[in-house]
Amino acid sequence: MKTSRNLLLAALLCGSSIHALAAAAATASVSDCWIRALPGDLPSGGYFKASNSGDQPVNLVGVGSDAFGMAMLHQTQSQGSMSSMAMVDQVAVPAHGSLVFAPGNYHVMLEHPKQPLQIGTTIPLTFSFSDGEKVTAACAVKSAGTMSQ
Repeated sequence: MKTSRNLLLAALLCGSSIHALAAAAATASVSDCWIRALPGDLPSGGYFKASNSGDQPVNLVGVGSDAFGMAMLHQTQSQGSMSSMAMVDQVAVPAHGSLVFAPGNYHVMLEHPKQPLQIGTTIPLTFSFSDGEKVTAACAVKSAGTMSQ
């Protein structure tokens, strides 16, 4: 009986250590997340600051949300007086640095909202990084005229 108790205690301690190591290894974070609400079924933009406390760059490779049918990483590109948006597969967040996703630059294109967006509410977005890390952030829904956090 004593051996079973010791094995159980060892297993619990080992599991706690693995969880603590995984938590300590987390290097990516997301802050200042907000969504520009546009009327009807128009795509909305998601903006935020992605940070990396690790010693190596990490790529943001995707964003997901149950509130939208589709979420894609985009970049606004300007050529002279013309600008367009292009989908990107990934965006590098530098080691010990950050990258701001803002209007007129990188952003998340959020399409096919499952319910009308309500200004003043928050919507969770889950950010996926190339190292397997996933970060969920509560993103404030703001009016269409908002240009920054």
